Amino acid sequence: MNNIRLENVCKSFGETVALDNASVVANPGEIHAIIGENGSGKSTLAKIMSGIVLADSGDVNVLGVTPYSPLQAMSAGVMTVHQEVLTADSLTVYENIFPSYEGVFKNSLTTVEKIEKSSELLSKLADKNISPLQPVKSLSLSDKQWIVIARALVKRPKALIFDESSAALDLNGTERLHSEMINLKNSGSCVILVTHRISELVKITDTATVLRDGKSVDRLEKKQINEDRILKLMSDPTLRKQKSSKLGKKKFVDQPSISFKNCKISEDSSEFHFDARKGQVIGIAGLEGAGQEKFITALAGINMLHAGKMSYRLSEDDEFVISSLKKATDLGIVYVSGDRKKEGIFPNLSILENFSLGLADTFNKFGILKSDSTLKILENERDRLRIKWQNPLNPITTLSGGNQQKVLIARAFASDPSVIVLNDPARGVDIATKQMLYKNLRSFADRGGIVIYLSSELEEFYHFTDRVDIFFNQTIYASLTAEECDENKLLSSMFGLNEAQKHSNKGLTL
Repeated sequence: MNNIRLENVCKSFGETVALDNASVVANPGEIHAIIGENGSGKSTLAKIMSGIVLADSGDVNVLGVTPYSPLQAMSAGVMTVHQEVLTADSLTVYENIFPSYEGVFKNSLTTVEKIEKSSELLSKLADKNISPLQPVKSLSLSDKQWIVIARALVKRPKALIFDESSAALDLNGTERLHSEMINLKNSGSCVILVTHRISELVKITDTATVLRDGKSVDRLEKKQINEDRILKLMSDPTLRKQKSSKLGKKKFVDQPSISFKNCKISEDSSEFHFDARKGQVIGIAGLEGAGQEKFITALAGINMLHAGKMSYRLSEDDEFVISSLKKATDLGIVYVSGDRKKEGIFPNLSILENFSLGLADTFNKFGILKSDSTLKILENERDRLRIKWQNPLNPITTLSGGNQQKVLIARAFASDPSVIVLNDPARGVDIATKQMLYKNLRSFADRGGIVIYLSSELEEFYHFTDRVDIFFNQTIYASLTAEECDENKLLSSMFGLNEAQKHSNKGLTL
């Protein structure tokens, strides 16, 4: 058999039921999506197909075998690109693409051939020159993801599983990845796509399996794959109502609370200004390397820009320069990273401990938090963000990637901030939770807070932000108000083509 067929599969991790009679069928020459909320069992299914996890019961047939190890799955022709970007940072690029297990397969290449193949493949995938001889630790998250994808592609797999693999990529990169998926499909391979991005599902998938609470609830054909149907199948009616209702927006007339004047991201970039006022939700967008990530981390005091004054005004007479992470934190500016593995979670600590980090100064002047009161706060945030756990004292790594991200977002809300700076926070978070996150951030702004929200997904800006500032060539190239914001204008600005909305050096405020 050349297809993937899982029938009535069950899997539990201790008391946690990950899969409950779930079934999936994916055929050669098609792109099959696995859809569901965080914690619904998507990644567990992918790991069973990959031989990483063994099912407790049910029938598992992957290209004619039941894989009991990753090596057995790879020998059958299955490769997997996991949600977490898995690289050996101390090794070179080509050593990551051709790791030690490569020798067990036929047609092993010489070192020179590996270097040449790595260079050729990465040039096509990443659309830029990445030296095969440089250490991986020097690369960006998206470049590391390309290395992981290249590692899977060099095997010419019969089945390739992508588990949230576009989460670390920008718009351009995602388009190139889609092209590779279509090439694999056209060559007769079976492509499994685990994703929360509606645009991916609608655009490139042929069939889809929807999971809810570990159960497969429906199998959709291409003409049935749309946002409304997916939300209806994977979430309850109250969440669907939240999606359809418009978010209210209150206007504040205060002077700008955050002000960046005469800023330059690099020595050669153009100057720009940036203002943010109480009550605003401001989106930040741009293609990879356009400067938006350097800007967003400067906002949080993590790094400094090349030039310019970055200030935060508490009142008319109290203005402070954002000069460090500690200064930003003292001013009530909290940062949420989308790279939870590197900048968010502490994997050896519990869910409760990860949530509590940094909260002592907020709730206790002596720097001590009582566990029972902290747990109550965490439970309130759990209900608000629909975090799924079996026991808050379990390691945070027992949660799905999306639920780990929710814990970090919950920690930000619980710290009683005045400004929330988010760097692609919904990476790996399901559709229903995204809608709930938007609602909570909008509510925070309506109470007088400020939200600065960087995202690589254009649809996150619609019906949510008051303004979107788009970076191009290391500067704010264009600013779109909520009324002006649509996909065409966003895209043309990201590519430096939208002259009509070009950002002036005086900045745009509402």
